[in-house]
Amino acid sequence: MKRYTKICFAGLMAIVLMNISCKKLLQEHPESIIVPSIFATDGGLEGGIGGVYNDLRGLWGTEGFTMQCLGGTDEILEGASVTSPDFYTYNPMNSADEAGGWWDNAYQDINTLNAVIQYGKLATPDTIVDQCIAQAHFLRAFWYYYLVTNFGDVPLHMTYVTQASLADSRQPMAQVYDSIITDLNYAAANLQLVSPVNATTSAPFGGKAAAQGVALYLLGKTYLTRGWSTAAQPTDFNQAVTIFTNLITNQTTYGFGLWQDYADEFGENVSPITASRAAYDYGKENMFVSDHTSNSQYGQYVQGGGAAGGAAQNLLPWFQRWNYPSNATVNAYKNGAGALANSGTSMMTRDVINGRPFIRAMPNNLYVLGQAFDTTDRKSDSRYFKTFQTVFIANTQFPTSPTAAVNAAGQPIFVNPSSNANNTRGINDTLVVGVDTAVWFPPFEVAGAPQFDGTRPFHGIIIPPSLQTNNYYPANMKFDDPSRPSTDFNDPSTRPVTIFRFSDVYLLLAEAYYKLGMLQNAANEINVIRERGAYNKNNNATQNTAAAAAMDITQNQVTLDFILDERTREFYGEGIRWFDLVRTQSLQERITHYNLVQAGAHFQSYMSLRPIPQNEIDAVTSGPAFPQNPGY
Repeated sequence: MKRYTKICFAGLMAIVLMNISCKKLLQEHPESIIVPSIFATDGGLEGGIGGVYNDLRGLWGTEGFTMQCLGGTDEILEGASVTSPDFYTYNPMNSADEAGGWWDNAYQDINTLNAVIQYGKLATPDTIVDQCIAQAHFLRAFWYYYLVTNFGDVPLHMTYVTQASLADSRQPMAQVYDSIITDLNYAAANLQLVSPVNATTSAPFGGKAAAQGVALYLLGKTYLTRGWSTAAQPTDFNQAVTIFTNLITNQTTYGFGLWQDYADEFGENVSPITASRAAYDYGKENMFVSDHTSNSQYGQYVQGGGAAGGAAQNLLPWFQRWNYPSNATVNAYKNGAGALANSGTSMMTRDVINGRPFIRAMPNNLYVLGQAFDTTDRKSDSRYFKTFQTVFIANTQFPTSPTAAVNAAGQPIFVNPSSNANNTRGINDTLVVGVDTAVWFPPFEVAGAPQFDGTRPFHGIIIPPSLQTNNYYPANMKFDDPSRPSTDFNDPSTRPVTIFRFSDVYLLLAEAYYKLGMLQNAANEINVIRERGAYNKNNNATQNTAAAAAMDITQNQVTLDFILDERTREFYGEGIRWFDLVRTQSLQERITHYNLVQAGAHFQSYMSLRPIPQNEIDAVTSGPAFPQNPGY
């Protein structure tokens, strides 16, 4: 096919790595002329792998790609400014939706990886050559895993294509899975044991690039995913159990582990931050990440330049944030229809701490509060309050205050006289800027909201679940990046985007045990994650022990629904939910039950597979026509 004549290096340019002295992952140097023989050199091989990693950076964390991963599930609904509604509503879902997404990027990268594998064998073996070839096997398997998960039967290209072809065909899922497993076994045996943050001669790929444990993780997940599918083999779930158990048993060998505190996984939210950000972002729980940095050599970051949704930038801190600068109005009230209405000046202005509000995605409270984080779970489970920013502190002074702009202690204040329109508190309301709450999103109903907490006047406003809309909702704070320059609050994040993390090993192992009917074993693995979720640094040891015990479940509670609920509690908003529901054949049931109005009303069973991009179908003009997935 025409697209297979493309070699993807740093977008559409070729990249050659001249040495491995980089700070994080790879130094990328564009070259104007690329010939196959370049892959027989260390620089050419490293450039090929660097180009593929750059493509991951151009997808994970970007807007359109992230919306595909967030939308159309039980967890999340459209925000007020959504730009990719098809992925939230399935109305319509067609071949145009996949243009420039998984398919195009994957096959360009696969051709590059085939070149690394094919021509790397001609190079003189050394650490760099061996690691590049092992990386290529892993990354090829990585891409085929996502292709088969998204599209089912797909073309299986295992050799480097240099001449345009107008013919192509799809191979059965079973054959694709076999290829993935072969590649991952090679990678698991030959990759560096541990991926360091900084590259060295002996360990050339840093920044949490793939290492042996990552290949094993994806191998176990491949067996698990295949075991659920029509291509299942009798030993798939047992294979998954063996691999995941090995990863847990030997986690220190592979450089993995769990933080004591769930919030530590999202290190920017640790208060105070007691170690460097790298200790968290590249730490033991993050197994595999897509690097981002302020160094323009590695991406498209320009300090003070803001960001665009289609650039190779990490915009994750923005997508799940409400429009607080416009909607945190001091005298918001319930109108005649019982909906929240703005009134008065906003108590908030955009800043680095609270982030840039893109308003793309909001929590689906019917499921998030009604099931996953219900009242019972929140008693001992700290993860809800470590996932959602429910309190926004006033950060602006009232611009036309008739009184002093500071209080007696010299602190800036926000003054809201009782005479202001729709101020029903009956008092001259005063907020200390940087101290008092402007907006509180309780996960329960509050009598008197938005201006009263019961009978007590509330200085800011209260927005309980009944008043939350696609404009008003608690923000997912897992991806926050307050390290951005304070004057450049529209700049993207330079944090890496986590693709795989270690807590998933426990929950995938529990899923495999569940499929084998070993429910006590499944409960044991789930309890490891639930007990960690109970930890609260503000509690003493006795309190934490009691909370952990309260979180434990028995084998009688292990159901597929419980496993999926637990995955939301652990991974809410991290962009893996669609894949979880597809893998477990639960997508239609869950969105019909929890997301009927927006997604369930339009979803058809065939939509568990994505549509093949139309440009792929149109490019096949020789031989049999390239088939679209059924229903599209």
